Amino acid sequence: MDPYAALRYKEFNIFLLVRFAMVFAWSMQFIVIEWQVYSLTKDPLSLGIIGLMEVIPAVSMALFAGHIVDQREKRNLLVTCIAGFSVISLGLFLLSWPGLEDSWSSKTILYSIYALVFLGGFVRSFLGPTIFSLIALIVPKKIYPNAATWSSSTWQLASVLGPALAGFSISWIGVHWSMCLIFGFSLMALLFLFQIPKKPILNPKIGEPVFQSLKDGLKFVFGSKAIFGALTLDMIAVLFGGAVALLPVYAQDILHVGSEGFGILRAAPAVGASITMLGSTRFPLHKNAGKKLLLAVFAFGVCIIVFGLSELFWLSVVALFLSGAVDGVSMIIRQTILQLKTPDNMRGRVASVNSMFVGSSNELGAFESGLAAKLLGTVTAVVFGGCMTLLTAGATAVISPTFRKLDLQKDIDEHEKED
Repeated sequence: MDPYAALRYKEFNIFLLVRFAMVFAWSMQFIVIEWQVYSLTKDPLSLGIIGLMEVIPAVSMALFAGHIVDQREKRNLLVTCIAGFSVISLGLFLLSWPGLEDSWSSKTILYSIYALVFLGGFVRSFLGPTIFSLIALIVPKKIYPNAATWSSSTWQLASVLGPALAGFSISWIGVHWSMCLIFGFSLMALLFLFQIPKKPILNPKIGEPVFQSLKDGLKFVFGSKAIFGALTLDMIAVLFGGAVALLPVYAQDILHVGSEGFGILRAAPAVGASITMLGSTRFPLHKNAGKKLLLAVFAFGVCIIVFGLSELFWLSVVALFLSGAVDGVSMIIRQTILQLKTPDNMRGRVASVNSMFVGSSNELGAFESGLAAKLLGTVTAVVFGGCMTLLTAGATAVISPTFRKLDLQKDIDEHEKED
């Protein structure tokens, strides 16, 4: 298979620029918010609350967002999502204005940040399904796996550079102007997006009652052993292995490496995942996908345990790097399963369920980690999460032999025949 097949489509290249700018801005913003909030409170639970504030609207709106995405034109819907994010970024920029603490209390600033993060959760509930659906309208079915790999690689590259730049920019220009930079990247994403023309709506059931639409979407996801198994496995692993939410605590209080070290720690998993994803463009992971996914989740749990116990900066960076590398395997396989096994008219709803299972588990994982750190201590909480991830992978391998034997080569061959 041509490793650059998807890149030969101009619109897909523009799409990658949009996704890079958007993910870069979002991941950088989350890091800057984490740093600002922990600096205001010195309470690890406050980091968990950031995730909770985003996950509540994201989960509550997810299914309805999927229905709307399947009913609407995708390009303009994505324009609306990015515009909403830009408004939120502008609000955070104003909240971090120098001297604001002289007129506003720390508690008022903190609650205002939480409110904007809450609004961001509504935006995110639409963003993921819209992006997932738009990919399928830009490239032909036969190169879905290649397009999914490049899209995920772009996501990871932005996730590398966003947190890394966030850590350094906090040190160099402060929180306020870091927020300004984030706002600029969101505007850049909008400019790129307008170069992609509107796309046709492929759903034959336009105007379908919303509850019937949601019922059909859920029935499809829960009826597909491959999709449901992949989502469940990844959700539990991310939920209990969400050690990254506690990185400000490790950077400031355990490893004592400051904001620059924080940026390196935060970027390390995404660096590992990016290398995995770029390698997978030449060495596809679709053969024996079930076994590879289970092994990747198990290895992820081991890496989290090592990170949790480490008191050496270099060892912590290596553990996070390797956790990202194996997580990249998990992400590629999951995205390939979703792209290959989801009908065009259900992409919005399936992606919404995916965001509920996996995307939102990042924020729930952040809350779980923050709460566990408050109750058990930071190190114990991280090690506990890694152990739960190991148990999840082992239990899935034993309980679901069908998923363990999953191979995606047949699905790829069928799509090549269709095209």
